Amino acid sequence: MNEAANLEHARERLSAAIRDFRPPPFYPIHVSPWLAMSALQKAIRRGRKQTALRAAARLLQTEPDRLWRRLGCIAFEDVGVADFEAVSLTVAALTGKRLRASLGGEWSVAADLICRLTRAAKSRAADDLLMTAETHPGFAEARSVLAERGSNDLIGIVTGSAPLHVRALAACFAAGTNRRRSSHLPSRPGNPTALFDALLASGADAETVGIARQGWRKLGEMLCPFTAMLKPFAPADLSTTTDDDLPPEVFIRDLPGWCLDQYSREGRQALQVFSDGDSQAARWLRAHIPPRHRIAFLGGIVFRVEGGLLRSRLRWALGDELRRINDVECTGPGCPDASEILDLMRGNIPELNRVRAEVMGG
Repeated sequence: MNEAANLEHARERLSAAIRDFRPPPFYPIHVSPWLAMSALQKAIRRGRKQTALRAAARLLQTEPDRLWRRLGCIAFEDVGVADFEAVSLTVAALTGKRLRASLGGEWSVAADLICRLTRAAKSRAADDLLMTAETHPGFAEARSVLAERGSNDLIGIVTGSAPLHVRALAACFAAGTNRRRSSHLPSRPGNPTALFDALLASGADAETVGIARQGWRKLGEMLCPFTAMLKPFAPADLSTTTDDDLPPEVFIRDLPGWCLDQYSREGRQALQVFSDGDSQAARWLRAHIPPRHRIAFLGGIVFRVEGGLLRSRLRWALGDELRRINDVECTGPGCPDASEILDLMRGNIPELNRVRAEVMGG
């Protein structure tokens, strides 16, 4: 079956799934699009269907294009190899408005996908691989050297026997870094078509590569080819999952505190106030991180101990190791081992929630 047929088959499966689906009431949460996008993604990670649906309704009301792009990114970033069928159906829904209209409309399709993604087993291995390849200090030389290699050499590395992180970096440069925002990789053009063709020729599963290629066309995210590269390493038994240890949470004006991250105005304000406070994490931050880097660093730490956590995380050796490397070894200059600040921040989430409540005025 060729890629066009694979995509059409995914559309047919999406149609069959929606046929008997009764969409829930349309009940938007009244927050900014930035908070709605954060709430949607983090709620799906945590299996919080109602919060995810309300956030999606808000985006469909105000920023529909952002909703569909975010759902595509969530599928590859947070579900990935743990439930590739959910990824395939999400990519099928990205075909366009005409398809979604034929399946019952924007809300019916969005709600069905959100319910599916919320209950799916999850893996953040593709994102952990991306962040490790882009930021780990141990790959600084590889980043510099590979940026100068030709496309054929890069593709040979991607499909060869080099360590996974080196293959991932080669894939980044082969696909091209000029279309994607990254402060870590030099900008250069690439040939993503050749990259996906090489993955297919190397023996990768045709349906996986086809869905990943279509995802790239719609999203332009390296999460797509990385999911195809990781798929052969996924365990045959996808039923071994555990819930991450989620920290205490509060609701602030009808919104879980964990929605306030560094990518929203309110979230950055809360991080700034927290960083000036007297908590153990704030004191560590001021002692170890230069002022101009503190908010970005703190935002990354909070993501690791709160925002990026999952319910039903697929447990497999490679996924666990990628997570450990990203969490502990990739926090940036001045912190080669983040174990201490991660522990401190886990204990100080209640203090951060108090600050968030003050910032939100509730």
